[in-house]
Amino acid sequence: MKTLLYAENVSRSFDGFKALDIEHFILAENELRVVIGPNGAGKTTFLDVICGRTRCDTGRIVLGDTEIQGFTETKIYEAGIGRKFQAPSVFGSLTVQENLMLAANAPKGVFATLFHKEDKYERARLLEVAEKTGLSDQLPRIAGSLSHGQKQWLEIAMVIVQEPRVLLVDEPAAGMTDEETWRTGELLQELSHDHAIVVIEHDMAFVRQIARTVTVLHEGRVLVEGPMEKVQADPRVIECYLGKGRNEK
Repeated sequence: MKTLLYAENVSRSFDGFKALDIEHFILAENELRVVIGPNGAGKTTFLDVICGRTRCDTGRIVLGDTEIQGFTETKIYEAGIGRKFQAPSVFGSLTVQENLMLAANAPKGVFATLFHKEDKYERARLLEVAEKTGLSDQLPRIAGSLSHGQKQWLEIAMVIVQEPRVLLVDEPAAGMTDEETWRTGELLQELSHDHAIVVIEHDMAFVRQIARTVTVLHEGRVLVEGPMEKVQADPRVIECYLGKGRNEK
């Protein structure tokens, strides 16, 4: 599979504490990667560095053929990296369809978007994304009235409608019911047919559902990487994370 995202010797320190020290991280096109690890492992910091929310101190991050370290968040977004944060941040007073329209026309702003007349392509794209994320029947509904799981799916849809090459997803299963969690896993697997996806998660049942390759971070470094079966059996993982019965970030 062709490499889409590559990180090499990426480090980040805060007040003298090295929160991140990644020698190599490779994500292929259409790959669904899960990143796990105990609290303080550097998982969220790693996503922050990839999307430009935090600058790395050293190293290279390459998307396709373009080095993106040092780019602004906006420029990285334009290059093709979209991010869904842990807490859903939708416009609660607008409909699901209006939220999707805003996401698709982000540069135009709220006022211009709400009075913008969709063309056939835009309408078809919104309907396609709504269908994929299970929101087709919810388009006229006020977003604030959605369930927690539906809000999470809406925010994923709002990122997907922007057509990112890489989707970064931070703890999507947090606060969901068992049924919503399962449906989210199926959604991410479906979306990986068209996007490379990196998922941070602590719900191990959810990880087992979706995991193809798992990267375990510990103290800012890659501890082990591979199929879930290999990761679960690794003594280092059992000691630092799984074996302690933790269910934390």
